[in-house]
Amino acid sequence: MSAQFRDIFCRSADGLKLHAKVTGPDNSTALPVLCLPGLTRTADDFDDIARAIASDPARPRKVVAVDYRGRGLSDYDPDPAKYAVPVELGDVLAIVASLGISRAILLGTSRGGLISMAMAAAQPKLLAGVILNDIGPSLELGGLIKIKGYIADPPPRSTWDEAARGLKELFGTVFPSLTDDEWMVWARRAFREKAGGGLERTYDLKIKHTLDGIDASSPLPQVWELFDAMAGVPLMLIHGALSDLLSAQGVKDMMARRPDIDLVTVPDQGHAPLLADKPTMDRIVAFCRRCDEA
Repeated sequence: MSAQFRDIFCRSADGLKLHAKVTGPDNSTALPVLCLPGLTRTADDFDDIARAIASDPARPRKVVAVDYRGRGLSDYDPDPAKYAVPVELGDVLAIVASLGISRAILLGTSRGGLISMAMAAAQPKLLAGVILNDIGPSLELGGLIKIKGYIADPPPRSTWDEAARGLKELFGTVFPSLTDDEWMVWARRAFREKAGGGLERTYDLKIKHTLDGIDASSPLPQVWELFDAMAGVPLMLIHGALSDLLSAQGVKDMMARRPDIDLVTVPDQGHAPLLADKPTMDRIVAFCRRCDEA
């Protein structure tokens, strides 16, 4: 079965237009999956894994990939202070309510994983399972500083070749096995053509202010209380073997608290794994089936 995507729109609590990308059957009895992207990323990042989940021959299910405010096809917020996890959690809940979803499996990449953990504390009955993609309650300062650096003043890109080459220069050391075609796929999801020519990023550049307060003296606080809020919820952790944000020690600390974590380590990928290789996709599909049974 070839899963087709459809766009849905709704309004946030403060009136912004929000977008989500939906695939899979509306009438499935299987649990739906909510895909929550990273800080500057969009719903398009999940196209490959969404198709795999929605087209599972054993348990086809609906998949909803979200654009928070300021990303993708959702409205940009005139107040950049609202690019914050609690507000973005509200955006996810608005989309969930518009679709009539009362229980779901969450697949959160980076920022989306933090929102998933916040969801466990705020709306625990919604969670039927959580997949954290290279994120945890304790993060490496060096990785955060790297993210802050490349979103602080991103250079303009005029052509698709230039965009793909720029991504390879930035991330090639932690994604050493990607082909030129795969870098171009990444570029097509990170940029779009703008009126008048050239390319623009698929997020509001003011999102950079989200990380203004983070430096060597003020790292991101640990949020173990949010991680612990997922107790009793089926949990998968996907870890990029070359990640500079989630360390091997961070993974060990999470597993010490939750020995039942279904751990997937993705070789030759850093932060965050692209969820497009067959072994990882197969593990995610199998995890979703187990959440149905639970």
